[in-house]
Amino acid sequence: MEELDGEPTVTLIPGVNSKKHQMCFDWGPGEMLVCETSFNKKDVTSRFHLKFLHLFECFLPLWHHKMFRAHLVCHFIFCRLVRVSKNYRSVIRACMEEMHQVAIAAKDPASGRQYSSQVRGVTTVVLAPLFPSLLPAGPLLLHLLDWVRLHVCEVDSLSADVLGSENPSKHESFWNLVTILVLQGRLDEARQMLSKEADTSPASAGMCRIMGELMRTMPILSPGNTQTLTELELKWQHWHEECERYLQDCTFASNPHLESLCKIMLGDEAALLEQKELLSNWYHFLVTRLLYSNPTVKPIDLQYYAQSSLDLFLGGESSPEPLDNILMAAFEFDIHQVIKECSIALSNWWFVAHLTDLLDHCKLLQSHNLYFGSNMREFLLLEYASGLFAHPSLWQLGVDYFDYCPELGRVSLELHIERIPLNTEQKALKVLRICEQRQMTEQVRSICKILAMKAVRNNRLGSALSWSIRAKDAAFATLVSDRFLRDYCERGCFSDLDLIDNLGPAMMLSDRLTFLGKYREFHRVYGEKRFADAASLLLSLMTSQIAPRSFWMTLLTDALPLLEQKQVIFSAEQTYELMQCLEDLTSGRPVHRGPDTQQCQDDDIETTKVEMLRLALARNLARAIVREGSLEGS
Repeated sequence: MEELDGEPTVTLIPGVNSKKHQMCFDWGPGEMLVCETSFNKKDVTSRFHLKFLHLFECFLPLWHHKMFRAHLVCHFIFCRLVRVSKNYRSVIRACMEEMHQVAIAAKDPASGRQYSSQVRGVTTVVLAPLFPSLLPAGPLLLHLLDWVRLHVCEVDSLSADVLGSENPSKHESFWNLVTILVLQGRLDEARQMLSKEADTSPASAGMCRIMGELMRTMPILSPGNTQTLTELELKWQHWHEECERYLQDCTFASNPHLESLCKIMLGDEAALLEQKELLSNWYHFLVTRLLYSNPTVKPIDLQYYAQSSLDLFLGGESSPEPLDNILMAAFEFDIHQVIKECSIALSNWWFVAHLTDLLDHCKLLQSHNLYFGSNMREFLLLEYASGLFAHPSLWQLGVDYFDYCPELGRVSLELHIERIPLNTEQKALKVLRICEQRQMTEQVRSICKILAMKAVRNNRLGSALSWSIRAKDAAFATLVSDRFLRDYCERGCFSDLDLIDNLGPAMMLSDRLTFLGKYREFHRVYGEKRFADAASLLLSLMTSQIAPRSFWMTLLTDALPLLEQKQVIFSAEQTYELMQCLEDLTSGRPVHRGPDTQQCQDDDIETTKVEMLRLALARNLARAIVREGSLEGS
């Protein structure tokens, strides 16, 4: 097993002394459950005793509502297999600017540092264009400048503060603002600021005009420019010599701020290092250094400048941070090392998963199979999708990520989708639709069973029957049908008639459901006064053995109105069959003896029903025999 490159971060749990008490924990997708126990390792007979529970949620900045746009739009791009990184970068840029504002506005310093760290971590995605296509020398620096401006965005708020004052040139942060603009290569804005200094300070007006002219004439390769690198290098060399001549002539000697700006524009390392506070980090120092000393730097030389800039900026006072290692690996074009360092340093798989997928589509990632049969791209997508399923709103995005994992995506989706809490029927329908679209038969059946059980507990029999039919669960359909019949016996009418009337072929799922549908059909035919059809249907329900024995008395009672009709409905043969059913029912009934008054009353009622049925059957049999004999005689 490969060893860790560094010590893991220690997280202190408030109120817990890990030296005195043992801790046990369990990992979950996106969170970890930790508890303090009184278990004693020396005393094997001691009992496990739970004292406190601590639930730690991971990836909090990732789940911030400001990041939802990043998840949604990156998912949109991912599903369409876009092979250029500009779409990803534009989305991330907008979200990172919002996250930066959240970090500034955070009242809790710890939360502010957390969001700032997240901003810094995912901003490294701007270096993604270095992998898909090795940029030419000129555009490379333009991309690096754009990256720095994205990362160091405090200058915009500082500019608004300075320009909003009554006299901007006298503002305490005026020269800091001008210096930052020059360090970021925003020379047009710096010239506008210097013009304000020239207007309010006649003594320095001439120097400001000279400095502004140097800024205006600095040659920079723009995207629409057709000049060659050789022409750019010649113009830049001439401009550099002009700046050096002004400095040697002590043109700006009387104004230390302008003299410092001139040294910066000459690429003087000492002058740049004096602005450490304004540069804020070593890669800002790197880009500024390249802008004013080697603007046509080639990608292959970038790693050497990066390493020297890192050493100069840190000066041996501190060691590189994990994110510094990510950038160094990116400048060295070591793709696998970038992925490895990001996996270690970042608190989630969002950035790593999309970067790896992007590189894989560009045929630049030579993935190797992992020990469990998947490649690196699929492994990272599986991890990211698992994290999405831990979120109550973003779990639907994880479904598509699983779909694009050919080896283990289907199995992982089946395992995760079974663990989604079905809090509402609307959410359940979404999950069900996802399963049906992917022919996940077992999961569909399981979800329908869960929803059917919930409906039964809430006494929503129609919904329960509908879900059991959709699950094709004969046993549960039988259970719900029994509840319908019991409810009919208690209330004397059916609920959810629309559902029962339109069962169609679904009633063949179970015998009890068939009986329920046919019994409801008997009531409908009887209501239409089609007594002969109703009698035949009722008799078939009795003799086909699909009716529950406990319901026979109800069926025989339903036959009473038909037996008492003026017209003979049941034939003699049909009447004999009804009489046989009645005898089978009464012969198997137990005889109750005891002081139970309620039971005695129930027995009396049943006895009365039986006597009435026997009388009605006997009279109907006599009428049927007479009628049939008359017909034969005629």
